[in-house]
Amino acid sequence: MLKTFKITAILEGISYLVLFTNMLFIKPNNFELYHSLLFPIGMSHGVLFIGYIILAFLLKTPQNWNVKDFGIILIASLLPFGTFYVEKKYC
Repeated sequence: MLKTFKITAILEGISYLVLFTNMLFIKPNNFELYHSLLFPIGMSHGVLFIGYIILAFLLKTPQNWNVKDFGIILIASLLPFGTFYVEKKYC
Protein backbone atom coordinates (compact mmCIF):
# COMPACT_ATOMS: atom_id res chain seq x y z
CA MET A 1 0.00 0.00 0.00
CA LEU A 2 2.99 2.31 0.55
CA LYS A 3 3.92 2.01 -3.13
CA THR A 4 0.36 3.00 -4.07
CA PHE A 5 0.61 6.02 -1.76
CA LYS A 6 3.94 6.98 -3.32
CA ILE A 7 2.51 6.81 -6.86
CA THR A 8 -0.63 8.69 -5.79
CA ALA A 9 1.47 11.41 -4.16
CA ILE A 10 3.50 11.94 -7.32
CA LEU A 11 0.45 11.93 -9.59
CA GLU A 12 -1.46 14.27 -7.26
CA GLY A 13 1.43 16.73 -7.29
CA ILE A 14 1.68 16.60 -11.07
CA SER A 15 -2.07 17.10 -11.49
CA TYR A 16 -1.95 20.08 -9.10
CA LEU A 17 0.79 21.71 -11.17
CA VAL A 18 -1.02 20.98 -14.44
CA LEU A 19 -4.19 22.53 -13.00
CA PHE A 20 -2.26 25.68 -12.02
CA THR A 21 -0.64 25.81 -15.46
CA ASN A 22 -4.05 25.59 -17.06
CA MET A 23 -5.36 28.43 -14.91
CA LEU A 24 -2.37 30.74 -15.15
CA PHE A 25 -1.04 30.36 -18.67
CA ILE A 26 -3.73 28.87 -20.88
CA LYS A 27 -6.78 30.78 -19.61
CA PRO A 28 -5.59 34.28 -20.56
CA ASN A 29 -4.44 33.20 -24.02
CA ASN A 30 -6.96 30.61 -25.17
CA PHE A 31 -10.28 30.60 -23.31
CA GLU A 32 -11.80 27.77 -25.37
CA LEU A 33 -8.87 25.44 -24.70
CA TYR A 34 -9.03 26.38 -21.02
CA HIS A 35 -12.66 25.27 -20.77
CA SER A 36 -12.06 22.04 -22.66
CA LEU A 37 -9.20 21.10 -20.30
CA LEU A 38 -10.71 22.30 -17.02
CA PHE A 39 -13.11 19.41 -16.35
CA PRO A 40 -10.78 16.45 -17.07
CA ILE A 41 -7.82 18.01 -15.26
CA GLY A 42 -9.95 19.15 -12.33
CA MET A 43 -11.72 15.81 -12.00
CA SER A 44 -8.50 13.79 -12.11
CA HIS A 45 -6.89 16.11 -9.56
CA GLY A 46 -9.91 15.79 -7.27
CA VAL A 47 -9.90 11.99 -7.42
CA LEU A 48 -6.14 11.86 -6.78
CA PHE A 49 -6.46 14.33 -3.89
CA ILE A 50 -9.16 12.24 -2.21
CA GLY A 51 -7.13 9.07 -2.81
CA TYR A 52 -4.05 10.71 -1.28
CA ILE A 53 -5.95 11.70 1.86
CA ILE A 54 -7.61 8.28 2.25
CA LEU A 55 -4.31 6.46 1.76
CA ALA A 56 -2.62 8.76 4.29
CA PHE A 57 -5.25 7.83 6.89
CA LEU A 58 -4.88 4.13 6.07
CA LEU A 59 -1.08 4.26 6.36
CA LYS A 60 -0.90 6.36 9.54
CA THR A 61 -0.79 3.39 11.91
CA PRO A 62 1.28 0.90 9.85
CA GLN A 63 3.94 3.56 9.15
CA ASN A 64 3.94 4.82 12.78
CA TRP A 65 3.53 8.45 11.75
CA ASN A 66 3.20 10.68 14.80
CA VAL A 67 0.74 13.58 14.91
CA LYS A 68 3.30 16.11 13.64
CA ASP A 69 4.36 13.96 10.67
CA PHE A 70 0.76 13.12 9.83
CA GLY A 71 -0.14 16.82 9.94
CA ILE A 72 2.74 17.63 7.59
CA ILE A 73 1.58 14.89 5.20
CA LEU A 74 -1.97 16.25 5.16
CA ILE A 75 -0.94 19.91 4.80
CA ALA A 76 1.49 19.01 2.01
CA SER A 77 -1.48 17.99 -0.14
CA LEU A 78 -2.57 21.65 -0.16
CA LEU A 79 0.79 23.12 -1.21
CA PRO A 80 2.37 23.05 -4.66
CA PHE A 81 5.30 20.58 -4.63
CA GLY A 82 4.24 19.43 -1.14
CA THR A 83 3.41 15.89 -2.16
CA PHE A 84 6.82 15.54 -3.82
CA TYR A 85 8.40 16.39 -0.46
CA VAL A 86 6.22 13.82 1.32
CA GLU A 87 7.06 11.16 -1.26
CA LYS A 88 10.80 11.68 -0.71
CA LYS A 89 10.76 12.02 3.08
CA TYR A 90 8.03 9.62 4.27
CA CYS A 91 7.90 6.88 1.63
